[in-house]
Amino acid sequence: MALVALGLNHLTAPVALRERAAFPPEAAPPALADLLAEPGVREAAILSTCNRTELYCTVESGAEAIPADWLQRHQGLTHAGLDEFLYRHHDADAVRHLFRVATGLESMVLGEPQILGQVKDAYALAREANALKTPLERLFQNTFAVAKRVRTDTRIGASSVSVAFTAVRLAERVFADLREACVLLIGAGETIELAARHLTEANVRRLIVANRTLANAQTLATRFGGYAIALADLPRHLAEADIVIASTASREPVLLREHVAAAIAARRRRPMFLVDIAVPRDIEPAVGELEDVYLYTIDDLHQVIDENLRSRREAAIEAEAMIELSVEHFMGWWRTLDVRNPVVDLRRTAEASRDETLAKAQALLARGKSPEEVLAFLANTLTNKLLHAPSANLRTAALRGDAELLRAAERLFDTEAGIRD
Repeated sequence: MALVALGLNHLTAPVALRERAAFPPEAAPPALADLLAEPGVREAAILSTCNRTELYCTVESGAEAIPADWLQRHQGLTHAGLDEFLYRHHDADAVRHLFRVATGLESMVLGEPQILGQVKDAYALAREANALKTPLERLFQNTFAVAKRVRTDTRIGASSVSVAFTAVRLAERVFADLREACVLLIGAGETIELAARHLTEANVRRLIVANRTLANAQTLATRFGGYAIALADLPRHLAEADIVIASTASREPVLLREHVAAAIAARRRRPMFLVDIAVPRDIEPAVGELEDVYLYTIDDLHQVIDENLRSRREAAIEAEAMIELSVEHFMGWWRTLDVRNPVVDLRRTAEASRDETLAKAQALLARGKSPEEVLAFLANTLTNKLLHAPSANLRTAALRGDAELLRAAERLFDTEAGIRD
């Protein structure tokens, strides 16, 4: 039996191919059933996110290529169009890869936490589809334990490394409790949307969204429980804002020094925190000269992000060492799957003999035999059944002069102890 992990991700394949290879959640159960119908495939799980599509399978020896062939056929991809972008890992390398994925070491943003939830979703879908048996079940449980240990014992996820998240974290340093803050977002693009999500998670008191196209501002504000205004109305609402985060596509500043100066005066010198994420800048640089104004630009944020990335890279070294140890432990268990356990076989044979002899003894009692006769039958028959095969093999060993087997039998059955007793 072999363990196989294969897939493509943001590092190996363009987005157009990742889109074609992806599995939406509702497509996973029938896809798993189809994959399990392939000859030699025992178990399977599908991990599909915006950045990766991966298959994790246990297969019969010799069937290692089946999952890749299935992926190509099922998703309608040409061999030439897929093979050069596909990575394949077997056994220990497959275990290591899943551990790295779940801990964020393979993510676009090093150490990002969302991927662990996505791995858990993939596990849940596979389990609901009855696509897991003991090996993959144990692999995923080990994966979750490793990811939790890495998160707990290292700082791999402790520092923000996205512009939107870093802007919100910096705002929290100035305003200790965002639940008391009013935030004004200028723009309605992806970065502003991410900032709005982070602010909502922080339970910000009030959210205002300003945009040149009011309809776009209304769409975003509605999604996050905020209030929308047109960009032209920005000066009238600026004094309400404790925090301003700007990211538009404007070629000229949309927030001028005179606007902020008037707002600070209206706020009676209560401080304002402004973050300009745009390039070109949305906030006039001279705003930073005003008292009671804290202005950060994209360069300031990148300095924080770079420092945080260095911290995460140091933590990643610790995580790699923890992963290697966990891979060794899992593979130690994995190797036992292909080794027959003689204790299990011996007990199974003995229990079968016991059940068969007991049934015969019960039949003798039912036919009127005395308890003494039945007990004698039970004892003699069990003794003969349990000792027949070892006795025959030892006689053969004695005839052949197999001293090694005879000595092993002495140690195994401890016959000398029986004689002493």
